[in-house]
Amino acid sequence: MENLKPNPANSSPLTPLGYLERAAIVYGDCPSVVYNRTTYTWSQTNARCLRVASSIATWLGIKRGQVVSVISPNIPAMYELHFAVPMAGAILNTINTRLDARIVSAMLLHSESKLVFVDQLSVKLILDAISRFRPNTPIPRLVLILDQYAVSSSSKLSESFYCEYENLVERGDPKFQWLKPANEWEPMILNYTSGTTSAPKGVVHCHRAIFIVTLDTLVDWSVPKQPVFLWTLPMFHANGWCYPWGTAAVGATNICLRKFDGQMIFDLIRRHDVTHMCGAPVVLNMLSNTPNVGILKSPVHILTAGAPPPAAVLGRTESLGFHVSHGYGLTEVAGIIVSCAWKSKWNLLPANERARLKARQGVKTPAMAEIDVIDPSSGVSVKRDGLAMGEIVVRGGCVMLGYLKDLVATSKAIKEDGWFYTGDVGVMHSDGYLEIKDRSKDVIISGGENVSSVEVESILYGHPAVDEAAVVARPDEIWGETPCAFITVKKGTKIRPTEKEIVAYCREKLPHYMVPKVVVIRDELPKTSTGKIQKYVLKDIAKTMGSPSGAGYWSRI
Repeated sequence: MENLKPNPANSSPLTPLGYLERAAIVYGDCPSVVYNRTTYTWSQTNARCLRVASSIATWLGIKRGQVVSVISPNIPAMYELHFAVPMAGAILNTINTRLDARIVSAMLLHSESKLVFVDQLSVKLILDAISRFRPNTPIPRLVLILDQYAVSSSSKLSESFYCEYENLVERGDPKFQWLKPANEWEPMILNYTSGTTSAPKGVVHCHRAIFIVTLDTLVDWSVPKQPVFLWTLPMFHANGWCYPWGTAAVGATNICLRKFDGQMIFDLIRRHDVTHMCGAPVVLNMLSNTPNVGILKSPVHILTAGAPPPAAVLGRTESLGFHVSHGYGLTEVAGIIVSCAWKSKWNLLPANERARLKARQGVKTPAMAEIDVIDPSSGVSVKRDGLAMGEIVVRGGCVMLGYLKDLVATSKAIKEDGWFYTGDVGVMHSDGYLEIKDRSKDVIISGGENVSSVEVESILYGHPAVDEAAVVARPDEIWGETPCAFITVKKGTKIRPTEKEIVAYCREKLPHYMVPKVVVIRDELPKTSTGKIQKYVLKDIAKTMGSPSGAGYWSRI
């Protein structure tokens, strides 16, 4: 057998881009993308992507390996560019539409982006971002994405833009021979982290990684052929956890939408017979707090990740007819790599116990190589007792190539011991299921005891009046740090709870050292552009409040 080795026939580079061609053959006349009154079939989507790729490579002159950025919500062009840009040999960089001009400018400069596709409602954002470039800095070409369903004053091509998106579709070649990667390790994606604990970093993924994680998440979530997928997860958020490519692999119908609220989601579910959707826990919270919606006639599968979901929110969402699956991933691994694989015997448990089990992150997905929770100082696995905390480490084919232009950060994250260090703190239960307890920077050390902010937040979410909750460390002269809770109250709450009542509620359910010494009720909590609560902002607020002078202190901002 020593003579049997890799050869061109058995080592063709892995890439998810081939899913589109197959979809056009198998599901050619079936709907691929639906947006308001516009519907495309898979044959049409394939042709449009090839046309745009052709125009990018030939008319616009973008070369292999150059970065092409997109600033757009979940509309058809955004979906198509997930194929068209890498089909032209370029590296796709999706940018959050909710970022400010300063951050967008920094990302464009750092990535050396050569071409930017801009939704018409983000014209001011991109022009403000480019105006911040230093003199004589090369400016990327701009392509305007017009949307007949969007109301905007920027609905005409200005001199700042080279052309409109549909011009690329019209001029492109539908028989374009797209540029396959010379090897599967070629960069395909550049995503910037959300910056919940530090400045955003540019994460680079190759074709191989995206191929692996795309199929892996389809298998793990048991996604069938031709589901109806509602795009409540932004495609600019880690490329929608790779589902733009995944939906092509199974011939799904992609229901696109520019923006949404709880009522709109329920309306679209009923109108299009939606079967699958994804979203961060904030979406689950939105759904569970939508009034007068009733229970769904048919179950809708919803995959949630991005932050540990409170058990109370999971329970309320499932009571409406959603089948919630919970996973864990991060930008550096391109998608979901841990999921709470459900056991049928758990269905016999009470609802609150089922929700508690489902709130755990779970076990590695089928294609992931290894996951562990280790003591960072010794590198030894922590005890599997659900109590001993350590850092979550992973290894597998979907781990990033590294951080763009940042070898120091890359070496800190991917160490010589062969692990990628996530920066998340967790425990391993006796049954082998992982549970996140915190970000390493968010663990509160009070009197020598480690307090998981996530655990305290989960209790707070169980209060019937609490809409959102975040717990951070507050300096304490005696204990070093003590928990400080920031909450918002649900709209329509007739009797608002007092801070003392919230503390008393926590005292009934938590060890006293974990009970917030301070509760701050706010109108809203600061969030990142992807909807995650900015704890570092709240930490700064807590620091300015000083050390509490007694056993309890309450404040209202």
